Amino acid sequence: MARNRYDTDEVLEDSFDVSQLKRLAHYVSPYKGKMAGIIILMLSASALTMMIPIFFQRIMDYYIPEKDMGKITLAALLTLAVAVYSAVAMRFKIKTMTVIGQDIIHAIRTDIFNHLQELPFSYYDDRPHGKIQVRVVNYVNSLSDLLSNGIVNTVTDLCNLFFIIIFMLVCDTRLTLVCLCGLPLLALVIIFIKKKQRRAWQIQSNKQSNLNAYIAESIGGIRVTQSFVREDENNQIFNTLSGNYRKAWMRAIKFNFTMGPSVDVISAVTTSFIYVLGIRWILAPDATLTVGVLIAFTAYIGRFWAPINTLAGFYNSLLTAISYLERIFETIDEPVLVKDAEGAADMPVIRGDVEFQDVCFSYEEGHRILENINFTVKAGQTYAFVGPTGAGKSTIVNLISRFYNVDSGRILIDGTDISTVTIRSLRTQMGVMMQDSFIFSGTIMDNIRYGNREATDEEVIAAAKTVCAHDFISQMENGYYTEVNERGSRLSAGQRQLISFARALLANPKILILDEATSSIDTETEVLLQKGLNELLKGRTSFIIAHRLSTIKNADCIMYVDKGGILERGTHEELLAQKGAYYELYMSQYDFLVQDRAGEKMPLRFETA
Repeated sequence: MARNRYDTDEVLEDSFDVSQLKRLAHYVSPYKGKMAGIIILMLSASALTMMIPIFFQRIMDYYIPEKDMGKITLAALLTLAVAVYSAVAMRFKIKTMTVIGQDIIHAIRTDIFNHLQELPFSYYDDRPHGKIQVRVVNYVNSLSDLLSNGIVNTVTDLCNLFFIIIFMLVCDTRLTLVCLCGLPLLALVIIFIKKKQRRAWQIQSNKQSNLNAYIAESIGGIRVTQSFVREDENNQIFNTLSGNYRKAWMRAIKFNFTMGPSVDVISAVTTSFIYVLGIRWILAPDATLTVGVLIAFTAYIGRFWAPINTLAGFYNSLLTAISYLERIFETIDEPVLVKDAEGAADMPVIRGDVEFQDVCFSYEEGHRILENINFTVKAGQTYAFVGPTGAGKSTIVNLISRFYNVDSGRILIDGTDISTVTIRSLRTQMGVMMQDSFIFSGTIMDNIRYGNREATDEEVIAAAKTVCAHDFISQMENGYYTEVNERGSRLSAGQRQLISFARALLANPKILILDEATSSIDTETEVLLQKGLNELLKGRTSFIIAHRLSTIKNADCIMYVDKGGILERGTHEELLAQKGAYYELYMSQYDFLVQDRAGEKMPLRFETA
């Protein structure tokens, strides 16, 4: 059962684990030297810009009354020099931090993608693929601004704020205290919206995930959609999901935009009080304040609230990022259930003996698919599995490749428990062709060579000839170098299966697993393919799930799987003679009958689930 669908929200975390930020700091740590350099550079620029209001104050209070054009010109030139230095420093900071931020993004995305490569089939069985994709792309991208600008800006602005308060105190202590009165009001705003804002971004990320999952599903199933004229219904579902995402986004943004205007309003109120009180103190009989000091102080007011506004923006970015970090690290922390045991050794060169000893398996706890499966296959033998849908045929062959862990029991290859060897050394000696003949975007040559990256072009072509794929490949516009789309949309189902067959053959496996490998191949092609298949099976231990008699009738053993166990086993003739479940399935699945030369009825083709 899938953990969630495109219309099911993921579970929201009630509280944020601070350790997630520590894990993010781990990715930032390699760049702390460069970031420290950027911070020092920006602080030097900031310190110099603090002098500009002092220049204006000196001009207003001294140089203009004294009509000293020399000092006025010098102050103007110093102001220009500081502005140029600040601009150069800012450009260097933006360029460097953008590179650092993208490097960190790359590292996080690499870690999450590498982990996804190791997760077992069960992880992908439980989740819409669109919800996995959104974590690798959208959620990681959402950290970009925080990493590229937020960290350095926050440290720099905190230091700037400290410097500005010092300069303000030097100018006038009374006005500084008036300005600082706005901070408690801002703190109340932050406390009021903090929890609501974080929850709003969590909901937004869920709605984005749902929308992405449905888009991915719709694109993957577009042929089915158009075949059944489901466009209107799909548009309605999309509009609903998109509307939910829009609503969640607008609510989250509403809280984000609360911070900026709050800072502006508080800044405007405190500035008004400063002007009123400042002018009053200037006009007072004892004149405790000068015009130059008031001008300089009002310049510092802008500089005082600017970093606070930036810090508010960082706070917003941090809360946004936290909702994404939870999902990113949740994926990275997903346990790899199928992994190498501690001290696992490489699998020796496989001969091909396979044994199941009391194997039990379930996808979900309490729902056994296989119960006490026992059988032994000798090297070079071919075993076939038939039975109804959901009986566990594909599950058995998937366990041989250790795509899942057994609940109990053991699977032995050449007497070695496969749970004690490394997965790579096991699977590299196996060839697997699954029911879903997946074709990757690229050339046909690359798709076949996927089974053996070291294979030469000649070996690829030889494999294609063996499985009867060479003729149709040669007729394509660029032959083996013809570009095909993801999932092979330019190819017929039969052509995709033949390419997958060649891919499995090229791996030169000791154990071959064919899961309905000829289901989409026409009868004429199958007759030709059977010759190559017979050569392929020679000397290899093979497990076949097939619906065509020509593929399994010569198997050394055919096993009828149902109700969690193996109900019948034997050769084709032995099972027919028993007139049990296999016989009933066989007789019920005639497509057509022909008379052989002796007048005996023989099925050319039959179906199994």
